Amino acid sequence: MKKSTIWLVVILMAVTLLGLLFMQIMYIEKMVKMRNDHFRELVTLSLFNVASNLERDETKYFLEKHIDNSQQRLVKFENSQFVANDGSFNQSSSFSKGISTRFNNDKNDLSPKFNYDRSRQEILKGEYLYQKALLNEVILNVLEHASDRPISERVDSSMVRIYIEQELLRNGLNMPFDFAVVNQSAAVVYSTNGYEKSVKSEDNVYSQILFPNNSNSGNVTLKVAFPTKSDYVFPTIKFMLPSFAFTFLLMGLFIYTIILIFRQKKLSEIKNDFINNMTHEFKTPISSISLAAQMLDDEAVVKSPALLKQASTVIKDETKRLRFQVEKVLQMSMFDRTSATMKLQEVDADSVIYSVVNTYKLKVEKFGGTITANLNSDDPIVNVDEMHFTNVIFNLLDNAIKYRREDVEPKLTVTTVNPDTSHITITVEDNGIGIKRDDLKKIFEKFYRVSTGNRHDVKGFGLGLAYVHKMITLFGGTIKAESEVGKGSKFIITLPLYK
Repeated sequence: MKKSTIWLVVILMAVTLLGLLFMQIMYIEKMVKMRNDHFRELVTLSLFNVASNLERDETKYFLEKHIDNSQQRLVKFENSQFVANDGSFNQSSSFSKGISTRFNNDKNDLSPKFNYDRSRQEILKGEYLYQKALLNEVILNVLEHASDRPISERVDSSMVRIYIEQELLRNGLNMPFDFAVVNQSAAVVYSTNGYEKSVKSEDNVYSQILFPNNSNSGNVTLKVAFPTKSDYVFPTIKFMLPSFAFTFLLMGLFIYTIILIFRQKKLSEIKNDFINNMTHEFKTPISSISLAAQMLDDEAVVKSPALLKQASTVIKDETKRLRFQVEKVLQMSMFDRTSATMKLQEVDADSVIYSVVNTYKLKVEKFGGTITANLNSDDPIVNVDEMHFTNVIFNLLDNAIKYRREDVEPKLTVTTVNPDTSHITITVEDNGIGIKRDDLKKIFEKFYRVSTGNRHDVKGFGLGLAYVHKMITLFGGTIKAESEVGKGSKFIITLPLYK
């Protein structure tokens, strides 16, 4: 698949998932806003009714007070009382005397029935005028003297709580609340104990002006806070949480799939490079062997011992080189099933390293270099597969020679030491070209090869260090690399001792 096609699929899938996520977020925002507006409407209506109840209470207070005062005045004038058919009624003295005088003057001139009906009308008229005057006087008292009362008397805290509870329940809001009464100076007159804690933000506090029709009262405000408002707003959107979870799961799977696609594409490119490198690595020794074989067909070469020895040497060296490349490929073919073929046993690490160093000494000296083994471990016994452990040391030494500097004689050092009583550390150090910091993170990856600049004599498959890392991990150990460009590299292996 082309990279442009992959990116097109990535963009389309990303836009689709982001669009789906955006629509879900917008839907949730609208749901939350709708629930908040509905809650605000119910609370506003409830608090308006509370304010109306308080106004009625105040009107009732002044009415009862005025009636009490009137009754006290009328007790002094016992002669001003009239008795009607449906009960007794007390009037003011001046008004009662007028009614009484008029009734007595007309009593002698009219018939008894007419006189009674006329007096009845006069009594009802008097009652109407009295009630009207009484209400007018009460209204004037409310307008003029209501603001003279302390707020704590006008707004009783216990009645306010009762009214709020009743109105909220009437509107379907059965939830805890706290309230406070604030005067025109924004000072709290009184509040419930948990009001300050309930005011988490301005969103959960609702206000209502009390006695708005009384201009002399100032701005007395009732503030009600709902600490559990979120319990009313958010439960309706809980059903959206699974959809969010599935959306994020889908996004995670999508991202993981894209990563796998790019890894597979990179692996495909690496494998193509591997095939090209392998073809080149095999082609060179095969060509040399073929050329040497053609030389052996020549009678002049057969008759010349020197030419015959040269041809046989070429065949021998190139066959060895070819065998070495084949062994590397076979090593990686066993990469995923090595744990089943390994034979772990008690091995002397110093002895194996000494043997490999002696074998490799000739190759190092061929380039004018030196190799030193500092085997200083007190306990070198480890539990490893001897063949694979030998290949690990050999691959590290081979890389040290392969990536040597041309202007400096190669110098290799292999050191063993016991950092503690349960481990052994093996260090392979060289003075080669070094490895860049960015490449250090990837050198143990399969098929990865460090760039060597303009050098074309370094060949390989990018399998050696991956194999080394795999084996050391299977042995229960660790390996790390330290390097500086132009100064060399150091590979540090730590293995557990044999128990």
